[in-house]
Parts: sequence; structure tokens; C-alpha cells
Amino acid sequence: MTAQELQELDAAHIWHPLTQHKTAAQPLAIKKAQGNYLFDYDDKPYFDAISSWYTCSYGHANPVLTQAIKNQVDQLHHVVFAGMTHEPAAVLSKKLIGILPYNQKKLFFSENGSTSVEIALKMAFQYHFNRGEKRNVVIAFENGFHGDTFGAMSASGLSIYNGPFEDFFIDVKRIPVPTEENIEKVLKRIDELVAQYQVASFIYEPLVQGAAAMQMHDPEHLCRLLLRFRESGIITIADEVMTGFGKTGTLFASDQITNKPDIMCLSKALTGGIMPMAITTCTQEVYDAFYDDELAKGFFHGHTYSGNPLGCAVAAAGIDLLTSLPIQENIAYLSRMHQEHVKVFQSHKAVAQVRSCGVIFAIDLAIEMERYGSKRNDIFQWFMSNGIFLRPLGKTVYIVPPFTTSPAELELLYKAILSFLDELGQ
Repeated sequence: MTAQELQELDAAHIWHPLTQHKTAAQPLAIKKAQGNYLFDYDDKPYFDAISSWYTCSYGHANPVLTQAIKNQVDQLHHVVFAGMTHEPAAVLSKKLIGILPYNQKKLFFSENGSTSVEIALKMAFQYHFNRGEKRNVVIAFENGFHGDTFGAMSASGLSIYNGPFEDFFIDVKRIPVPTEENIEKVLKRIDELVAQYQVASFIYEPLVQGAAAMQMHDPEHLCRLLLRFRESGIITIADEVMTGFGKTGTLFASDQITNKPDIMCLSKALTGGIMPMAITTCTQEVYDAFYDDELAKGFFHGHTYSGNPLGCAVAAAGIDLLTSLPIQENIAYLSRMHQEHVKVFQSHKAVAQVRSCGVIFAIDLAIEMERYGSKRNDIFQWFMSNGIFLRPLGKTVYIVPPFTTSPAELELLYKAILSFLDELGQ
């Protein structure tokens, strides 16, 4: 099939995510991917500077991950996970519990980040219900993003995604992200909300709000919030769908925060981009609220592909990669270089702000523009024409490169961004 034939078929039948098809350009036809690069039908390479939405952290077609799925596919590719179990899930559970924050003890499987959040919210609601309390309010950060299903949308604060659906949401109260300047006011606001409403849970993206253009906050301020919620018996939910598995410099963003969450949401890099899979983890205390002779107190939530053996096998191999010395050394290198380049780019006249956290590096341009407007598309096309795939969020240009990025590749990324800024400044 040629690129033109592919695009014609695509235009005839496919509805793409986050796309207004009447005004959008034709999607680029990608033929293959290898290492840190995507290749079009002319074999032009594009460096995958956002790891394909933060999933392919070990590069594309990583031989360790592809071998894991090859080894598994002839043995057991799928089986019902209600009333049955299998070795890949058991092996993954041991490896994942071994690297999660110390208080996480149980895993519940699903297929994507939104469903992991949906499950977390339901767990929190039913946790209180099973204990004889009806708590029906969720607290979340302003400008947070937690997914596209209804519970996840309810918890999200970005109206560009939520507008048509807001009349159908669960009850969510929002608080500002804590800073040095507002921390006392935020704590006071929490006390007011807890006194006024029956609060079931607090959901948050630890350290980095991804869809909010990689806005970052300090662990010590978040830690104080978590303590306040814990003192009120409120379940805390860390949405680490984006931040998990090394991207903030530690295995999980929650590792940098003294107070650990009661529930965690994991997906994206869980399987290195090879298989759809998500896991919602929880403490023993949360699990015990469902452990009862009364059938109705069980958690009656299920997905057809829960605990898929192929996904489990790949995820277990991914944990081996993540914890390996070469990957850990390169995460540290990428994090260090990003921090050094914050100073390099901050003085540029086309830049309003620069920030980094682990392998995440973000630049706010000194211009005003719509999140998905024509200027944003111009920025996207500039980088694509220079062989770099990234997706600007409004005026924010950011990269989340694979952990396999070499020093030479990273330097080329920085040089390309600097060239773009120079042109913008002119």
C-alpha cells in the first residue's frame, strides 16, 4: 500500500482523536518505527521526542519487549481473568509491587489510563460506602487532566475537553495547585471543603500536570496537602499514568513525596507502548474494605481484557528494563542535561518560562496563541519538517524523549529547539 492509498482509506473511514477533520491536515502516513524514530513512506525519519504520548520510553520495537511478547503469544494470549489466573500476571504483580511505593499492596487490571482512573474513583466511593458512609464529592486540582471517560472527565479541569458533557459529571470541587505563595490558603480551602461536603477522595497528578502544558509543582507542598486529606479520612489517588515509570527522574513521582497515596493509576509506559494495559493499585486498607462475607461489598467492576497475558509479559519485561543500570543512568543523564538547559533557554527573548522535571522539559513561548489554533499547527509542522515529532500544547513546546536517547540525539533536539526560537524571535 502506498502512502496515498493509505491516506485515502483513512479519509474514507477513520475518525482520529483530538481532531477537527474539516480543518485538519491529512495525517502523516507512518510505515514503521525503530529505536527512537518513526519513518514515513519515503523512509524519512522523525525523532519521537514525546515517546508517542509518553508510552515508548524504551524506544520502538525494543528487542527485550518484542521478545517477551513473542515468547508469550504461543503459550497463552488471552483468558478470562475473573475466576482464573496465569503466570504472567503473577510474575508482573511481584515485580511491580517490588518497585511501587511501600504501601501499595494490591493490583486491579484494566486497559488504559482513563479506565484506571475510573476504577480508582469507584474504589474510593465504595470504600466509604462499605464502611457505612456515603461520601459523594471528589476534590481535584484546577487544570488537571485524568482522561476521557465520564469519571475521569469529571475530575479533569480542562474545559476544552469537557465542555459538552459537564452537566453529567460527578460532583468535583477544585483547588489550586499549591505553591510557596498560596500553600496556607490552599490548606484553608481544603478545611472548608471537608467541613462543608462529604469528600470521598482527592485525585492529583503528582509533580507534573501533563495536559495542562507540563505545569509543575513542588513535592513538599503536595506532601502537606496529602497529610491534611489523610487526617480527614479522605482517600488520596495519585494519577501516575503520565508521570509513572521513570519520567520524573524517580521510578514514580510519588517516590519524591513523603506521604504516599492510597491508590495509584498506572498505564502508558507500563508496557513500553507495545500493548494497551493499565493497573490501579491500592493499599491493604483499601482492599480490606471490600473483603467481606457479604457479596455486594466486593468490587464488581470488570474488563474483558483485564490481566491480558501478553500485556503482563511485556510489562514485566519493561520493569526489568526500567530498573536496569543503563536505563537508570540515562534517565539521570537526561534529567541532568534538562536542568542545565533550563538556564540556557531561559534567557532567550522568545521564551517566557522554562522548566524541567526528570526527562520532561517544557518551554513556554513569549507569545499568545490558542491551544489547538493555526499557530500551534505551524509550530508542529516546523518541527516535523526538521525531522522531530512533538505536539505543542498551545504556546508550550515540550519534549519527553525516550530513555534510550543518546547524547548526540539530545543535543540535536536542543539545537532544533534553539533554531526554532531564533526564527520565532526574528
